Amino acid sequence: MKRGKTSRLLIAAILPAAFAMCGEVAPEAYYGEIAQKMAKELPRDHISRLQVDDTISARTWTNYLSSLDFDRVFFTANDIRDFEPRLLFLDDELKEGRIDFAYLVYSRFKTRVRERYEATAALLAQGFDFGKEEYYVWRRHNLPWPTDRAEQDETWRLRIKNEYVRELVARQMATNGAQTASTTNAVPPADTNAPPLKPKTIEEVILNRHKQTLTVFEDNDAEWVLQRFLSAFAHAYDPHSDYMAPTTAEDFEIEMKLSLCGIGAVLMPEDGAAKILRLIPGGPADRDKRPVRLQPGDKIIAVAQGDDPAVDILHWPLNKAVGIIRGEKGTRVVLTAIPASDPTETTIKKVDLIRDDVRLEDQEAKLRVEEVKAGGVPPVKLGVLTVPAFYANMKARSKQSPEFKSVATDVEGLLKQALSQDVKGLVLDLRNNGGGALLEAIRMTGLFIRVGPVVMVMESEGTAVLPDRDSSVAFARPVVVLVNRLSASASEIFAAALQDYGRAIVMGDTKTHGKGTVQSIKPIGADPQFGSLKTTSSLFFRITGRSTQLDGVRSDIVLSSPFDFMELGEDSLPNPLRALPITPASYHSFYSLGDTAAELKRLFAERCSADGRYLAYQRVLDRVKELNKSARLPLKLEDRMALAKMEKELSSMEDGIGREAPEEQNPDGNENAPDLVAEEALRVLADFVRLCPDMESNILEDRAALDLSDMLQNWLRRNMM
Repeated sequence: MKRGKTSRLLIAAILPAAFAMCGEVAPEAYYGEIAQKMAKELPRDHISRLQVDDTISARTWTNYLSSLDFDRVFFTANDIRDFEPRLLFLDDELKEGRIDFAYLVYSRFKTRVRERYEATAALLAQGFDFGKEEYYVWRRHNLPWPTDRAEQDETWRLRIKNEYVRELVARQMATNGAQTASTTNAVPPADTNAPPLKPKTIEEVILNRHKQTLTVFEDNDAEWVLQRFLSAFAHAYDPHSDYMAPTTAEDFEIEMKLSLCGIGAVLMPEDGAAKILRLIPGGPADRDKRPVRLQPGDKIIAVAQGDDPAVDILHWPLNKAVGIIRGEKGTRVVLTAIPASDPTETTIKKVDLIRDDVRLEDQEAKLRVEEVKAGGVPPVKLGVLTVPAFYANMKARSKQSPEFKSVATDVEGLLKQALSQDVKGLVLDLRNNGGGALLEAIRMTGLFIRVGPVVMVMESEGTAVLPDRDSSVAFARPVVVLVNRLSASASEIFAAALQDYGRAIVMGDTKTHGKGTVQSIKPIGADPQFGSLKTTSSLFFRITGRSTQLDGVRSDIVLSSPFDFMELGEDSLPNPLRALPITPASYHSFYSLGDTAAELKRLFAERCSADGRYLAYQRVLDRVKELNKSARLPLKLEDRMALAKMEKELSSMEDGIGREAPEEQNPDGNENAPDLVAEEALRVLADFVRLCPDMESNILEDRAALDLSDMLQNWLRRNMM
């Protein structure tokens, strides 16, 4: 039953006082009005137009509990039963401005965290038997909450034992001189006259970590709880919609600027850690070519300033984690991280970096030319064009401006260089390219096609077709587009368009990231203390009518990277938005590559089956895949040590055949060093050139035979909205 305005005002007046009397975090009186406005604006602004109903209520309920207790170790089944009566009523409560559920749950959660800290102290005091064969189930987010206190205590015992054995193995292997479970790059410590710090015991390390977790949760203020709860509500629509309290604006600015001051990485919160979403081209982390380095998907769990002791940042708000990682240029920061390739947390690594500015020149598109032999024919000259991002300076639109910068303009110049050297084909490397300016993706697509639609954008008002209007073709020869699971957004638009037009073979991971949505931000009301609402307002569609959302762009030839087996894509997020196909755009495919793709795939498989380096690479991938599918970890010290040694071997293999060459082949950290995936892409391209010697002439003759001016005008009349 709906309460009236008087009832809402009464609740708003009573709740802060009631929580304050209990010594708990109290919501501000105006928080209810924020909730009401969100409940009104979110269904109106979101592309799905879903109403705030029981389905949204249940998702909000689930999202909020998961955001606090993702691994289901703090709450018990009894707690959940206490919360369940509100499961289908949060929609009505949000509309009415009632948010007491968020604070009541959080109060219970803090009690449970405090109990687990006390349990940790008791467990560490009594010790563990590491000769006993036991296992810890580390993937718990889909398991039931513990039925009672006894089951919770046993689950917690195994969890703490797992933390202990991980630290124990790390220390033993470090003592043995192995670079494994706890691994770091060798950098001389700063000069100091201070006596060396006494190493903390494993018991101290673990207890301090849990003490810090308790402190973080007990120190969170009312706005933090509001942010968490209203974001859970927004995530009921899709994972990219969000409530942004005023104090979270800094986090968003960091992401939009594509840099984290100091190390050059974009972070996102996940499971209490600061997860690396992507590395920024030209930043210190991206320039680091040592065997032990940061990678997308790594989770930073501790930070040390120079030679100072590390500070655990688990469960810190992202803005606080950012604050401790960033620092003055030239200073040293040491990051402890869980490797992306080891989600079981069997291993950790330590990476030290010298904080520095992002070098803009490293973000630019680059071309290199190589001679490649394939298929028993003489070597052929091929180009590799690497595009780290779809960059553009929006403020300097004129090419005459000294600040003008455009990836499409840069690529056009590089294509002229390639043709001047008589390059017969091109590998266009979009791996790790997280996107950028949509218009640059459209302009760059236009360099490879004659004219026509590139992408369709669906908004609430309808669907717009965005075309390439320039009838010239800068490069009409065979192209292989290289992608991975970190190729997203504008990268997917470009790769999809070239695939749909028959202009390129797409190669790499099974599919790209799968983000086909656009978000918009607006303030919630006129009062700045109300914060802002980030809403998914648009969807991208390929010219075939299929969306890149979730599906991404599927490779014609699959040569996976380790990212292919990690939870890095859009489909790994909760409540992802789904998009049904729409009416295709009208377009003219330049070339039919179906039979060619099948033959290239056959030749690729035949070649790789006899390549020892490729077979070794497959063993690395198999191990990464196995780790990501495993559900439990051994707690017997002997078994865990064997597992850690196996991970060391895996890491060594990956360093030797992955993105960079072994040190003896690449002493200067040259980014153009041998790269297994890129090398094979060049061989595929060489076969492509041999199989399609007439591609350029067919495209140019087809173009010359048409009255482009009339065709363009007719196309615009049919498709532009």
